[in-house]
Amino acid sequence: MPLRDLLLGLLVIAIWSLNIIVIKVGVAELPPLLMTTLRFILVAALLVPFYPVARAQLPFLVLLSITFGSLHFALLFIGLGQAEAGTGALLVQMGTPFATLLAVVFLKEKLGLKRLAGLLLSFAGVVVLAGGPTLPSPIPLTILLLSAFGWAVSQLLIKRGPPIAPLALAGWVALFAVPQVAVGSWLFEHNQWQAITQASWLGWGAVAYTAIMSSIVAYGIWYALLRRHPVNRVVPMTLLTPVCAVGLGALLMGDPMGFHKLVGGGLVVAGVALIVLNVGKQRPTRA
Repeated sequence: MPLRDLLLGLLVIAIWSLNIIVIKVGVAELPPLLMTTLRFILVAALLVPFYPVARAQLPFLVLLSITFGSLHFALLFIGLGQAEAGTGALLVQMGTPFATLLAVVFLKEKLGLKRLAGLLLSFAGVVVLAGGPTLPSPIPLTILLLSAFGWAVSQLLIKRGPPIAPLALAGWVALFAVPQVAVGSWLFEHNQWQAITQASWLGWGAVAYTAIMSSIVAYGIWYALLRRHPVNRVVPMTLLTPVCAVGLGALLMGDPMGFHKLVGGGLVVAGVALIVLNVGKQRPTRA
């Protein structure tokens, strides 16, 4: 891979790693579902007018907005409001093992020894993380694992669904997810208008970053790299995302680097590595 493309890939990893920290900052000022709604509104406004889709593709996009928009993103924002940034980044990586299991069950893909070992290592890592002090209750663990499961289901749908340009998919999924998440915020959250009027530049900057930098800029660069290079040369770089997120959490948020996080996180990353390095045709989509 040329140096320019390698640096672009590392830039994407840095954007995605920092995105976890930014979400933590944002949900400290804005209720999670409200922030997710604002993020989707911004993504849809910036992409939908420029990426039209066929009417026949709309039912698929509505379905994907439920699994990817509401189940993955909304629960990710809620979970990160209750868990440390680094721990959240590690747990979200469980989307890859979940996607592997779903592919085996529904697509009849072969598992193989490497991928089986990767699954066992990943789930062992979650067990270790769950026993550590970074997750004071099972609620954040469950929410973030459900978010990872939503990502996995979405990847399965994308793999079997109609071909849609990545940024068109991101924009229309965001558009259809807006009313879903907005209703959730109306039902389960309070003082939304007060939060909007009192949010500082950090809160609004977090909304802009997650929409523009993470979902549009990084997403666009990533798929350009996938078009220019074999997937096996690009996808393994995603393994740096949780590692960088854990480091940024410790550096910027003061998250502790305890035994459970180091060992559990190492097992999760090692397990995902075994799965990803053995799968050459999957194109993951990140937050």
